[in-house]
Amino acid sequence: MQTQPLHASATVANTADGDGFASGVSWGAILAGAAAAAALSFILLILGVGLGLSSISPYQYNATPLGPASIAWIAFTQLAAAGIGGYMAGRLRVKWASVHTDEVYFRDTAHGLLAWAVATLVTVAVLAGGARAVLSGAIDSGAAVATAAAPAAAAAGASAAGRSNTYFADMVLRSPNGEIATESQRTEVNRILLTDLATGKISGEDRTYLAQLIAKRTGLSQAEAEQRIDLIYAQATQAANEAKAKAQAAAEEARKAAAHSALWMFVALLLGAFIAAVAAIAGGRNRDHARVLITHRTI
Repeated sequence: MQTQPLHASATVANTADGDGFASGVSWGAILAGAAAAAALSFILLILGVGLGLSSISPYQYNATPLGPASIAWIAFTQLAAAGIGGYMAGRLRVKWASVHTDEVYFRDTAHGLLAWAVATLVTVAVLAGGARAVLSGAIDSGAAVATAAAPAAAAAGASAAGRSNTYFADMVLRSPNGEIATESQRTEVNRILLTDLATGKISGEDRTYLAQLIAKRTGLSQAEAEQRIDLIYAQATQAANEAKAKAQAAAEEARKAAAHSALWMFVALLLGAFIAAVAAIAGGRNRDHARVLITHRTI
């Protein structure tokens, strides 16, 4: 009766080790650790959203770089989730009784890394749909508000764009007697100015035509009208260059924010992989220690 547990243990060991051709991967333990890690990672991520410490998904980069609190929370999430997943993968796998100690450490490390890898992929997949399910109320409410406000915002944007596009045309056609230019005149002048701004210079024909139009409306001489055209075109060019510079600055800021966030996400994921491997080794040691105790008690 005392030899039955040892015989059973030897049978399990031989089944696990086989003749050297059997796989040393215990997918059951890996999937169990990965499931625990993915679930804990998702829970901590949702908690971070509730506390305002992270965005909905740390795998999506916004125009604003991650702050210190967000970085710390993501690192803690990786530390906790990868640690529990790696420990479970190392603790739950089958013991290899006839395998050298160094090989046991390697296999434990591999199980921890595999559990971390599967958990990371599962978390990314869950975040693509699960986050919306959890936050559907807030997302749908925000979408409803945005839909309701869209017509008013579009009208206001169109109005502002119209004022901006016709501003320089109004300056060209401005008359000292307060006479208001017709809509067709403003549209024509605006179209000419925009075309010349796109080419980078005002053509001689456009300059002469606009000067004649100004002289006819205001009573200025041809030379004075041409001076007005040159002045207004210079102002329009400066405004266009400033708008272009602002757009380029915003794009550069977004690029730097994305690079900053990606760098810290890389560090957090690398930390998770390391912790998963170390935790798997610790789990494997505790498993072997518990197995030795059970064997001694049986004997």
